[in-house]
Amino acid sequence: GSPQKQFSIVDLGCGGGDILKLVANWGARNHFAFTLTGIDANPNITSFAEKNTTGYKNITYQALNIFSNEFKYLSFDIALATLFTHHFDDDQLVELIKSLTKQVNIGIVINDIHRHWFAFHSIRWISHFFSKSAMLKFDAPLSVLRAFNKKELESILKRADIAGYSLQWKWAFRWQLIIKA
Repeated sequence: GSPQKQFSIVDLGCGGGDILKLVANWGARNHFAFTLTGIDANPNITSFAEKNTTGYKNITYQALNIFSNEFKYLSFDIALATLFTHHFDDDQLVELIKSLTKQVNIGIVINDIHRHWFAFHSIRWISHFFSKSAMLKFDAPLSVLRAFNKKELESILKRADIAGYSLQWKWAFRWQLIIKA
């Protein structure tokens, strides 16, 4: 067989570890030796994620605030952030992106919500009719309101002194932002 390609990947705001499982499975199928780390500020979340990814020997977790010095001293090949960055204001995002560009060797992949009137109204409608969760009915539309439009993302990237990036709109009102290190 061909030699394994080794990369370290961090998932910021890792939640239950589902993205890390997908990455681990893809890596195994494609002969990559990934070292995967999930980061979440809430130790209850990382504890749940550990249980959720039992059996994945290459996934570990750390309960860390991404704005802490302890986190800023860590380095990885690739940083992932899925449905996470809309929780922060523009200044925090500029700080985070600036920090991450110093921490990664290859790049950063951010997938997050596109703030759009249709997404806002459809998530309100869908959560109203298809969910019994009061939290989802409140949080889902709020997340859309906190999300980004293209001009805002470009402004944040400019403030963070980022020139080399790709920003693409994806199905279901998502932005995919790839920043090269």
